[in-house]
Amino acid sequence: LPRWPPIVPLVGDAIALATGRSLLQLINVDLWVLGVAPGPLFLTWYLGLRRRYVSATLVGGATLGYLVLTTDASNVITLLGVVGGIVAVGVGDVDRRGDALAAAEPLAVLLALIIVVSAFVPFVYGGTGTAAGLSGFQGGGGGASTVEASLVSAGSQIGIQGNISLSPEVRFRVESDRPQYWRIDSYNRYTGDGWVRTGSTHDYGGGQLDAPAGETRTLTQRYEVVDELGVAPAAWQPVSLSGAPVSAARVSDEGGFAVQGSLAPGTNYTVESRVPLADPSTLRSAGTDYPEAVSDRYTTIPSSTPDRLAERTARITANADNPYDTARVIEQWLANNREYSLDVERPEGDIADAFLFEMDAGYCTYFATTMVTMLRSQDVPARFVVGYTEGQRVDRDEYVVRGYDAHAWVEVYFPDVGWVRFDPTPAGPRQAAEGESLAEAREQNRTDIDTNDSTGGEWTPTETATPAPLTPPAEQGGGGPVRTITPPDNPVPEGIDRTAPNGSGPEATTLGDVSVPGEGGDSDGGIDWPSREEATLVGIAVFGIVIGIRRLGLLGRVYRAIWLRYQPSADSETDTERAFERLEYLLERRYRPREPGETPRQYLADIGADERARTVVAIHERARYAGQVTREEADEAMSLVDELVAS
Repeated sequence: LPRWPPIVPLVGDAIALATGRSLLQLINVDLWVLGVAPGPLFLTWYLGLRRRYVSATLVGGATLGYLVLTTDASNVITLLGVVGGIVAVGVGDVDRRGDALAAAEPLAVLLALIIVVSAFVPFVYGGTGTAAGLSGFQGGGGGASTVEASLVSAGSQIGIQGNISLSPEVRFRVESDRPQYWRIDSYNRYTGDGWVRTGSTHDYGGGQLDAPAGETRTLTQRYEVVDELGVAPAAWQPVSLSGAPVSAARVSDEGGFAVQGSLAPGTNYTVESRVPLADPSTLRSAGTDYPEAVSDRYTTIPSSTPDRLAERTARITANADNPYDTARVIEQWLANNREYSLDVERPEGDIADAFLFEMDAGYCTYFATTMVTMLRSQDVPARFVVGYTEGQRVDRDEYVVRGYDAHAWVEVYFPDVGWVRFDPTPAGPRQAAEGESLAEAREQNRTDIDTNDSTGGEWTPTETATPAPLTPPAEQGGGGPVRTITPPDNPVPEGIDRTAPNGSGPEATTLGDVSVPGEGGDSDGGIDWPSREEATLVGIAVFGIVIGIRRLGLLGRVYRAIWLRYQPSADSETDTERAFERLEYLLERRYRPREPGETPRQYLADIGADERARTVVAIHERARYAGQVTREEADEAMSLVDELVAS
C-alpha cells in the first residue's frame, strides 16, 4: 500500500524554522521548498485573480512573515513584500469602486514615504540604534567589527562583509605537543554572499566520535579559557572531550564541538584528536571515488555563480591532474595574486566571483570563500572552516591564542583519508597586521592582551640537530603561519614556481591569456549595479515622490519662488512689465489680491504700500500708457521690487 510522507518531521522543521532557524540550514532545502512553496504561491495568485485582494495579501504576508522569522528574508525582500501588499490592497480597492487610476495617487505617495523612511530612519533592535538600509546578508557576523566576531561568533550563518579590524585580546591557552589550527566548525552551503552550516547538532554525551578513515596520530590538547568563550576550539579531527564543558557540549554534523551558553574564564577542558597523516603522494593517488553524501553536500555552488569562475579555474589548474594538485595550485595562485588587507569594500553579487575578477585584496574570509568555490567548480569536495591559528608559542608545547588569531581556511576531502587543511591566505602580511595590532594595544597599556609568559615574544627552541618533520605538508597548508619545517616533497605540480612573487604565479607562467584585476580581462569595470529588488524599490519611490510633488504643487511653488527673486534683463518695456507683475504677486501674497475694477493706485492706497511700490506703479503706467520708459527707469523698477522681495 502507498504510504503518506511522514508529517511529523515537516511539522518539526516548520516549528524550528519559525523560531529563527534559517531555511538554508535544512540539508534538503530544495525538497522542502518544492513541497511547501507552491501552496501559498498558488493561493496568492488564485485569490488575486478572483479580485479578493485582501485575502491574497494575507496569504502572501503570512508567507513573508514566516521567512522573516527564519531570517531568510533580507531587508530588501521584506520591504518589497510590504510594498507589494499595500499596492495589492490599495489598487484592489480602487478597482472595486470603479474609480479612475488617479485615485491611487495618494497610495503612490505613501509607498514612497515608506521606502524612504525604511531606508534612512534608524530603528531600535537589540538595544542599539541602526539604520535599516536596503541590503545586507541576513546571516550571523553581518554587523561584526572584527574578524573574530564575524567568524567565530557567527553561529550557523556567516555573512561576508567589508572593512574589518583585529582584536588583540587573549582568548585561551593551549598545551599541545604540536602546533595546529584550533578549529571551531565548518560550513557547507555557499549562498553567494555568505556561508550556512546545514543540519543540526546533537548532545555529545561523552565517549568516542568517529576518527578519519586513513592513517592518523593522536594529539592531546589541554585548553584553559582566559576570556569568556562561546565556542570550544579543538584540533581536527576531535574524537573525545573531557572536562567542564562535557555536560553542555554538542556536536554538529560537520564534526565540530559547540557549547550551550559560554565557557567562563578559568575553565579547563581536554580534547583528543586524530590528525590525518597522509603525505602528498598518498593524497595525489587518493582518486575521486567520493561518497555520494560528500559529493552532494560539498560540491554545489549557487546557480547564480557566473560561468567565468569555473572557466578561469580550469585554466589556472590546467597542469593539475588530480584533486590534490588542483587544490595546491589554487591555494598558491590566490596567495601569489591577491594582497592581504582588512580595508576592503564589500562587493555586490557573488563574493568569490568578485574576488577572482574585480578585487585586488581581501582577508581570510575572501581567500577561503574563493578557494572553496573554485574547487567546487571543478567537482572537488571542499568546505569553509573557521577557528583560530596556532597563536603565540610561549613554551615548547604551550600557545597563547588571541582574538586576532581567528581565521578562515579550507578543508578538502580525499577518499580513504578524510578532510585535509589548505590555507590560501598569505601568511606574512596577515602576521604583520596581527603584530601591528598587538604593538598598538601594548602602547595603550591594555591589560587583556598578554599573559605572564607572552610578553617575551615567540618562544624558539635551543638549536639542536634538525628533527624529523612534525607536520606533513598536506596538513600545514601553503598559506598558513610561517613554520620552521621544510616539506619533504614539493606539493605544487612540476613546472609551477611556488615561490614566484605576486603576478607571476602558476597562471602567469603557463597561461598568458588570463589577467589580473587592473589589466583588462573579464572584469566588468567594478560598477556596483543595484539588484533588481533594489531597483524596483527605487523606481517605486521615485514614482511616488514625483506624484507627491505634482499633487502638492511643489514644482509650481518652486518656479514662482525663483521667478519672484530672479529677473533676467531684456528690453526696457519688458523689464518694467515683469517688475510690475512681480510686485503685484508679492503684494497679493502679503496682503490681498487686487479686486476687479480696482486701479493699481487705489489698491496701493488701500493696503498702505510704501513709496517704493508707488514708484514702480508710476514707472509701469508711463511705460503702458505713454509708451516711453528709459533703461534707467526699468532698472530702477527692477531694483525696487528686489528690495521689497528681500524686505
